[in-house]
Amino acid sequence: MPTRVTPARIACLDFNLQKMKMQMGVQVLVSDPRELEKIRERESDITKERIEKVLKAGANVVFTTKGIDDMSLKYFVEAGAIAVRRVRKEDLRHVAKATGATMVTTFADMEGEETFDPSFLGHADEVVEERISDDEIILVKGTKNTSAVSIILRGANDFMLDEIERSLHDALCIVKRTLESNTVVAGGGAVEAALSVYLENLATTLGSREQLAIAEFAESLLIIPKVLAVNAAKDATDLVAKLRSYHHKAQTNADKQHLSSMGLDLTKGVIRNNLEHGVIEPAMSKVKIIQVDS
Repeated sequence: MPTRVTPARIACLDFNLQKMKMQMGVQVLVSDPRELEKIRERESDITKERIEKVLKAGANVVFTTKGIDDMSLKYFVEAGAIAVRRVRKEDLRHVAKATGATMVTTFADMEGEETFDPSFLGHADEVVEERISDDEIILVKGTKNTSAVSIILRGANDFMLDEIERSLHDALCIVKRTLESNTVVAGGGAVEAALSVYLENLATTLGSREQLAIAEFAESLLIIPKVLAVNAAKDATDLVAKLRSYHHKAQTNADKQHLSSMGLDLTKGVIRNNLEHGVIEPAMSKVKIIQVDS
C-alpha cells in the first residue's frame, strides 16, 4: 500500500469493508449443499463490488470506522490507494468537515440499489503516512474547506500527557477568549490589587452598613495575588503591600497613571509593569471571574 497520495480524494465510510455476513437473527436454509460455495463467493463479491464503486468514483484514500479484511485490502493495494480502518468517529468527522467529504453510512439508495456518488468525496493536497516518535501517523495536508492544525504531544507517561493536554487546552482557550473580547488587562494580580484599593476608597465614602460588605469584598480580592506569591515561595505579605502601594499612587496621583499596570514578577520576587513585559489576560475572563450578582 502506498504511503503518500497526491492529490488526495478522500472517502469517509461508516461501515464494514469485510466479507459480507448475515446479520444476527437471519436464517438461511440450504437444501443443496453444493450451493454453499456459491453463497460464500457471493458474500465475497458483495464487498468487492462496494470497494470497486468507491474506487471508480475516484477515491484514492478511504477511511472507515469499521474493519477491512486482508482480502479487501488487496483491492486497494492494486489500485494504489490508501485504506485506513477503525478510525474514531470523532476523527472521521473532523476529516470530513475539513476536506468537504460526506460521511457515508450505507451505499443503498431510495431504489434499493447500491451506488457511491463522486460528490461524497473530500479533497486534500496530500495524505501521507509518517513515523513520529514510535507511532505511524496518517497526516491529511492541505484540506479543502478549513485549515486545521493537529498538535502532537509527547510525554513520559499517561499522567504527564494528560497534564500537558490540560495546560495546552487552557492556553488555547485563553487565546480564544482574547480574540473574542479584543481587550486585555495586566496580569500577575494587577487587576485584583487595583480593584481592592478602589473599593476600599469607595467604602469610606458610604455611611451605611454597605461599607462593611464592600470593604470585605475588597479584602477578598487580595487572595489572588497572595496565593500567586505563596505558590512561588515568595513573601506574600511584603509583595502585596508593595503592590497596593503602587496602585494607590496610580489612583490618587494623575502623574502616576503608568503604575496602574504594576503586577507581580514571581520569578524575581519583585513588582514590575506586567503590561510592558507581556504578562496579560483577556478582559472578558477577568469580568466573569470577579462579577457578582447584584
